[in-house]
Amino acid sequence: MAKRPAAGSETSLEYKLTDIPPVHLCFIFGLQQVLLSISSTISIPLVVSRYVCADHLDLVTAEIMATFLFMCGVCTLLQDLLGVRLPILQGGCHKFLPAIAALMSLDVWKCPPKELMKSVWNGTEADAVDLNVTLYDDTEVWQARMREIQGGIMLASLVQVAIGCTGILGFLLNYLGPLTIIPCITLVGLSLVNVALNFCASQLGIAALTVCLIFVFSLYLGNIKPPLPAWSRKEGLHIINYPVFKLFSVILTVIIAWGLCAILTSYDVFLPTGPEKMARTDAKQHVLQQSRWFFFPYPGQWGMPTISSASFAAMLAATITSIIESVGDYYACARISDVPPPPAHAVNRGIFIEGVGSLLSGAVGSGGATTSYSQNVGAIGFTRVASRAVFVTAGLIFLVSGVLGKLGAFLTMIPDPVLGGVLLVGFGLVTSVGLSNMQFVNMTSSRNLTIIGSAMLIGLMVPEYLHKYPDVINTGNSEFDQAIKVLLSTSMFVGGALGFILDNTVPGSDEERGILKWRAQVELTCEDDTGTPTDISTYDLPLIMPCLKKLACSRYIPCLPGFNVRPPKIPSAYCRKKRKANINP
Repeated sequence: MAKRPAAGSETSLEYKLTDIPPVHLCFIFGLQQVLLSISSTISIPLVVSRYVCADHLDLVTAEIMATFLFMCGVCTLLQDLLGVRLPILQGGCHKFLPAIAALMSLDVWKCPPKELMKSVWNGTEADAVDLNVTLYDDTEVWQARMREIQGGIMLASLVQVAIGCTGILGFLLNYLGPLTIIPCITLVGLSLVNVALNFCASQLGIAALTVCLIFVFSLYLGNIKPPLPAWSRKEGLHIINYPVFKLFSVILTVIIAWGLCAILTSYDVFLPTGPEKMARTDAKQHVLQQSRWFFFPYPGQWGMPTISSASFAAMLAATITSIIESVGDYYACARISDVPPPPAHAVNRGIFIEGVGSLLSGAVGSGGATTSYSQNVGAIGFTRVASRAVFVTAGLIFLVSGVLGKLGAFLTMIPDPVLGGVLLVGFGLVTSVGLSNMQFVNMTSSRNLTIIGSAMLIGLMVPEYLHKYPDVINTGNSEFDQAIKVLLSTSMFVGGALGFILDNTVPGSDEERGILKWRAQVELTCEDDTGTPTDISTYDLPLIMPCLKKLACSRYIPCLPGFNVRPPKIPSAYCRKKRKANINP
C-alpha cells in the first residue's frame, strides 16, 4: 500500500495518482466524488423522462435513472482503467439535452395528450370510437421515443470511436479554438432555462430557497472549515477543520429543502391537487413501493433502437462538443493531479473509450451519453486526493447504485421545485464553463467581440424562430427536412458552427484569437522546466505493456502507447512564459 507523501514534499496532494489509500478512506473519498456529481447526474434522466412523455410514469423514470447510474459506473471504470487513466469521473452529458429537446420537438415525436393514453383513459374503446379520438399505449409512446434517442446516440458514438482510434482529433484541434467553444458550451446552459423553469414552477418559494441555500453554502460559507471529529490509526480520535460547506453544498441544500417540504406536506400546506402537488414529498411515494430491489439494465431493454438522419445529426452535434470539452478536462486533470500532460495516444484512447461508453449507454437505453465531469476534476484541487483507486471506487458506487432499484426510485422522490433550484444553478455553471474560455481570447478586439456576440445571439434566435414557424423548412424531402430542422433547433450547434466559420475565415492572428494559450492547455507541447521530455509512463496500459513493446506496429496505432505522432508545436518561448506565469486551466 502506497503511503501518502510526507509533509514538505513537492506536491500538495494527500494521495497522488498511483497511491492507494486504505479501503475505508477509498470508500469515503469515492463517495464524496459521487455526491459531488449526483445532482448533475440524476437531473438528466429526470429531464429526459419528460422529453419522452414518461414524466407521469414514475416507475419508468426510476428505471431510466437506475440505468443511467449503472452506465456512469461502467464508463468511469472503463475510462480510469483503460482510457486516459487519469482520475476522472464519467457522468451524464448535459450537452445532449438540447439535442434531445430539438429532436422531440418534431411533429412526429411530440407527446400526445395524456388524457388519450390508455393507462389513464377512463372510458372504453367504444367511447373512443364514438368520440373519434385515437388512444395511445403509454408504454409504446415513451419507448418509441427512447429508441429513437438510443439510435442517434449509438451512431454518434461510433463517430466518436472512429475519431479516437484513428487520431483525427489532432487534425480537428488545428481548426478549433476558444471562439468556437465559447458560444457552443455557453448556449448549452442558456438553452435549458425552460427545463429548469418547468421544475421550479410547481412551487417558486421552495425553488428560490434551494437556490439561496446553494449560494450561501458554496459562496458565502465555502471557505469556512468547521471543526469535526476524525479518527486515524496514528493520532486516534482528534479534531480536524474540514470544508464541509464547499464539498457538500448541494447535498446539504437538498436535505434542508427536502426536509422543509416534508414538514409543509405533513401540515397540508401543499395541497395534494394542483401545481403544488409536485412539491409534496409523498407525491411519488408509490414509486418506492412498486420498484424492484434489484434492477439489471441490459441492451435492448426498451426494444430495438431506431435510426434516422434527424436523431444522428442532433446527437453528433452534442458528441463533437463533448469531445472538445473532454480533451480540455484531460489536461486540466493532469495538471491538477501533478502528473505530466497526457500524450497523444492517451488522449486518443480517452476519447475512444468515451465513445465506447456512450455506445453502451445508448444500447441499454439510459437516455443520454456520458462525458468527463469538470467539477470532479476541480474537486481534486480542494480534496487533495488524486488517487486513481478512489475514482475506481466511485465508479463501483455508481454501478451498485444503478443495480439497487430502490435507490433509483428514492432519488426520483426529490420534490420538483428542489430539483429545479439545483438545475438552475447547475445549468448556470455549464454556461459559466463556456464563458470561462474568454480568458484565452483578446477581448479588446472588435473582431472577437463581434464573433462571440453574433454567434450567441443567432444561436438563441434561430431555434426560437423555428419554434414559431415550424413549417418554414420544406425541401420536399421529409427526412432531410427533419435533420436540418433538428440541427437548426439546437442552439449549441447554430452558435458553435457560426463561431467556427467566422473564426476560421475572418483575418486575425493566433494570439488575438486565443489559439496559442488555448492550444497550450490541450496539447502536449511543453517540456518540463529542465528542458527534457516528461515521464509519461503513467498513461501506459496495465498488464499488456510488455507485449505492446514487442509489437513494432503499435507505434502506428493512434490509441496505443508508443504512438509517435507529434502534435502541433507551440513556440518554446511561450511554454517558458506559460510556466513562469503559472497559467491555470
